[in-house]
Amino acid sequence: MNMQVQSASKSAPAPNGAAVSGKPRATIYRMVMEHHICPYGLKALHLLRSRGYAVDDIWLTTREETDAFKVKHGVATTPQTFIEGERVGGHDDLRRYLGLKVRDPKALTYTPVIALFSITALMALAASQAVSGTPFTIRAAEWFIGFSMALLAFLKLRDIESFSSMFLNYDLLAKRWVPYATIYPFAEGLAGILMISGALSWISIPVALFIGSIGAVSVFKAVYIDKRELKCACVGGDSNVPLGFISLTENLMMIAMALWMLLAPAALMMGQP
Repeated sequence: MNMQVQSASKSAPAPNGAAVSGKPRATIYRMVMEHHICPYGLKALHLLRSRGYAVDDIWLTTREETDAFKVKHGVATTPQTFIEGERVGGHDDLRRYLGLKVRDPKALTYTPVIALFSITALMALAASQAVSGTPFTIRAAEWFIGFSMALLAFLKLRDIESFSSMFLNYDLLAKRWVPYATIYPFAEGLAGILMISGALSWISIPVALFIGSIGAVSVFKAVYIDKRELKCACVGGDSNVPLGFISLTENLMMIAMALWMLLAPAALMMGQP
């Protein structure tokens, strides 16, 4: 970096918001050490510069220097930003000061599911384009469900203990037979991969029908009959996705795909002269 490293003890916030070249001035103290650069410090620095502030970027280069700064200013974390001679605070405080939204880590959100389905839909369209020369085919719809099942299984398997604990809150079969909570993501992943390949339908169809049906009944009972407010384990046990229609859709997709694979060959045979 072509930036002078300065000690917090040798510099202080610019008084009264003094401007440079007509720009408001801000001072940020952030950790920049040999083996660690604070990511929130980089984010705060970017926010200030992108909004037209002339920034005095002061590095805290040692743990001792950082601790001394915290004691001096009575703060628990860095970075710390000062604007117009007044302390604004850390990264989240700066976002609030600038009128930007601050993410609530406990807030419920459908974003992970929307992102996953969007990616798998695009993957399916791309695969169809590569194989058939057009993105809009029946196979693309089949791949979309298969890709979604495989990626959903992957997210669950990242932390299977966390997933199984959340899954046990509402799945009817898992409550009666606990090992099912561990088996579920493996079964979902297997069915999804086999559906993508079009192989071993005699395995993928009954597996998808079984886990999809149990899941759909479980979610419907928990949400629409028992009126429980739970988090869904569909994208893993560490998510804040609410249990509801999206969760039900995952299971209905599996059922629909299994039924399609089961009935489509018979329909094609009946249509032949």
